Amino acid sequence: MTLYLRLAWRNVWRQRRRTLLIAVGMGITMSMLVLYDGLIAGFEQAIYGNAIQLLGGNIQAHAPGYNEKAGRKPLLPMENPDAVVKAAEAQPNVIIAAKRIVTGGLVTNREGAFAVSIIGVETNKEALISPVADNISKGRYLNADDGDMLVIGQGLAAAMELEVGDRLTMVGSSTHEQTRQRTMTIVGIYDVGVPSVEKSTIYMSLLEAQQLFGLDGQVTEVVISLKQIGQEAGVMNAISKSAPGYEVESWETSIPDLKQVLEMKTSVMSVFGVFMLGIAAIGILNLLMMAVFERTREIGVIGALGLKPRQITFLFLLEGILIGVMGAVVGAILGTIINGTLGYYGLDYSAFANMTEYTALISGRIYSQIVPMKVLQHSLTVAIIAALAALYPAIEASRREPAEALHYV
Repeated sequence: MTLYLRLAWRNVWRQRRRTLLIAVGMGITMSMLVLYDGLIAGFEQAIYGNAIQLLGGNIQAHAPGYNEKAGRKPLLPMENPDAVVKAAEAQPNVIIAAKRIVTGGLVTNREGAFAVSIIGVETNKEALISPVADNISKGRYLNADDGDMLVIGQGLAAAMELEVGDRLTMVGSSTHEQTRQRTMTIVGIYDVGVPSVEKSTIYMSLLEAQQLFGLDGQVTEVVISLKQIGQEAGVMNAISKSAPGYEVESWETSIPDLKQVLEMKTSVMSVFGVFMLGIAAIGILNLLMMAVFERTREIGVIGALGLKPRQITFLFLLEGILIGVMGAVVGAILGTIINGTLGYYGLDYSAFANMTEYTALISGRIYSQIVPMKVLQHSLTVAIIAALAALYPAIEASRREPAEALHYV
């Protein structure tokens, strides 16, 4: 094996310029894929991370039986929500675990009636990470001791012609299905750039929601926010062990549409990566095919010396693999350096923040993230593609008859 490696390494460097061009070409292709993965991971945290916080947190815990009635947003109180909060906040990946009351209702004024989700929040906790708290365009965010006060979205304010200080009648149902109606004052209007959310979600303090819906000291869910997407499984397992008896689910279950978007992105990326690496594979194929024709006499000599066809095949295959490994090393180093730089300085994306609903959730800069497993995956892919590209030239070389090859000019 050592002899084959020495021969293959020597043959690879016979045409230094050509070998370097192919290796660097593959390295640049791979570095682009690594950079793309890093930027996509940054986009996920900037866009989907904020979307997850806006739509209900990375993880949600409810009382048993909640999921069967989830479509109706039932006021099903949790027996001991503080146990869930304590179990969650003991995990290092958790930013906050906040108690909420979530239900459905109507808001009405002279402009008409609109169905909305009514959310009572722990304002001191959610103000730390909530996109709503960070995007108050008029007025202010809620305080913990606010009474009959609401924060509504810009979409609802526009539809109902409302401003800060206006009064709005809200109708909902208590735990015993009794209708509760209250006229409340708008203290803030948020603008997150997502009209579908702005028009259908209003917020009040948790204390006010408990009093309004007959849930004295109780809540219907605990929302848990994590540092990054992808850490949900470990935290969910820890919560289930420390505080059993609750229905604990991640955003992948509660927000299936968002999960589908991420899966579609991954599929597109896979096709894009194969296409780019295929172009690099053509370069390797060309290099080794030229090597076969240029070294026909040499193939005849090594065949005459006793090297069997399968050994000649292995030798040329090894050359292709070595070039692939060189390209993978170059790509890994270059991609990591670029990703590290963008991860530190970030990429200004503010000019494109209004392109779509999701990009509106970007605060200004995208910070690329290094994904070690993706780097390893691309490295292996480059080496495999190099080997496959070298397979045909290797077989072609082994088919040369030594007698004919020795007379080749």
